[in-house]
Amino acid sequence: MTRPIAPCLWFDGNAEEAVAYYVSVFEDSEILHVDRFSDVGPDPAAPVVFIEFRINGQPFQAVNGGPQFPFTEAVSFAIACADQDEVDRYWNTLTRGGEPGQCGWLKDKFGVSWQVVPRVLTDLLRDPDRERAGRVMRRMLRMTKLDIAELQAASERESRQTAEARR
Repeated sequence: MTRPIAPCLWFDGNAEEAVAYYVSVFEDSEILHVDRFSDVGPDPAAPVVFIEFRINGQPFQAVNGGPQFPFTEAVSFAIACADQDEVDRYWNTLTRGGEPGQCGWLKDKFGVSWQVVPRVLTDLLRDPDRERAGRVMRRMLRMTKLDIAELQAASERESRQTAEARR
């Protein structure tokens, strides 16, 4: 395979606006190519039909395909965040005009679903102490935007309480 697999996002006439937005939100992002077509073929004055772009180093495509296929949560893009500042930045930016969901999920103003997830969550959920991991999971399920300190504190505090109860 000479090119990586690139998700193609289907928009209803606003692909150019959406792509410009995503390129502004994520680092290492750029618009690579824009195709404009009229009934007679390529036309620089015609509406955008197809865009190749990259966000955060990942190749994407966008097409102005019409209203037939709206976005759903069946497909989402996960953003692995290094720290709470990064979680907050992506969450606050992407929910502006969109809507927050549960457990770090959200829909942006174009209807695209994202998961804004701190990397440390994977370690907490894969803790060999299954009771501890379960407590983290239960706490996460009650959150909208994920809060690293709350997840860690719930795990540590409840583990200390369990240890004290066993004494």
